[in-house]
Amino acid sequence: MPLPAPVSFPAPVSFPDATPSPVARAEHFVWLTARVLEQRRFAYHFPTKAVGAGREQAAEAVETALAAYATRDGGYGYALEPDLRGPVSQPLHAGHALRVLDSIRRCGGQRVERVCRYLTSVSTPQGALPAIHPSQRGYPSAPFVPVVDDPPSELLATGPVVGLLHRNEVWHAWLFRATDFCWAAVESLGTSHPYEVQAAIAFLDGVPDRSRAQAAADRLGRLVREQRLAALDPDGLDAYPVSPGYAPGEHHFPHDFAKVPESLARAWFTDAEMERSLDFLAREQREDGGWPVRWRQWAPGTALEARPIVTIEALRTLRAYGRPID
Repeated sequence: MPLPAPVSFPAPVSFPDATPSPVARAEHFVWLTARVLEQRRFAYHFPTKAVGAGREQAAEAVETALAAYATRDGGYGYALEPDLRGPVSQPLHAGHALRVLDSIRRCGGQRVERVCRYLTSVSTPQGALPAIHPSQRGYPSAPFVPVVDDPPSELLATGPVVGLLHRNEVWHAWLFRATDFCWAAVESLGTSHPYEVQAAIAFLDGVPDRSRAQAAADRLGRLVREQRLAALDPDGLDAYPVSPGYAPGEHHFPHDFAKVPESLARAWFTDAEMERSLDFLAREQREDGGWPVRWRQWAPGTALEARPIVTIEALRTLRAYGRPID
């Protein structure tokens, strides 16, 4: 049998406009590569005449796309978080789903009540969330998120969920012990790493006790600078160590911690440091219109699914700081 002819890919897209906007370039990338969920999210956050839906219709479309990842137990699965494959619910999937709902202003009601029941069912004896529930065993997952039989409570999984639920004024019995866990974890942080710090600031940005959150954030900001967890000069990355277990070049920048100007993490950085960080973020848009994934890649499909997510978040951060993207 003769071998099939090699697949030839089309030439890179050319735009009628000699200088297409970041959003126009990203839109092409999303339509070319993204899952339906990210296509719908892009249409919600960056509406165009071609899509034409109203705000509520666009939000409904996002929620409908998200529902495809829902599981019987009230959680989410099916690789909603691309590094965890398979049909089983996981806390990281639930956190991803809640962020999507929060971004379209639908983080409440029965949909969130169901998620909270799921979170209760998979919590550790401390009332917090493990990063990976043992049900993941047998399905593909990233090697940097190992599956263990008795996983510990993790601020990485718990902090963003608790902060987001508080910010949306969700009240559920699960939140009481989970909030106590997060306070204890954040206020005892010593040596840390960027993803843990991001989880901590996500908690602090949403928790109701603002004076306590401000004090904790001030201490955390000093820790970030002392341990050089944020690369303050994108043109001199050799001066900033990459945390153990991270991919080569997996640096984090001020905009990774302070995703919006209202974040408590914004005070950790000078105006000049923040401007350099945002300049770097804007330059990171690739020729194909998408932003790169900086963490360790372990399978082609996961990288393909993750890039549109990263692209949407990059544009949202740039817009939040008033950078021109249209």
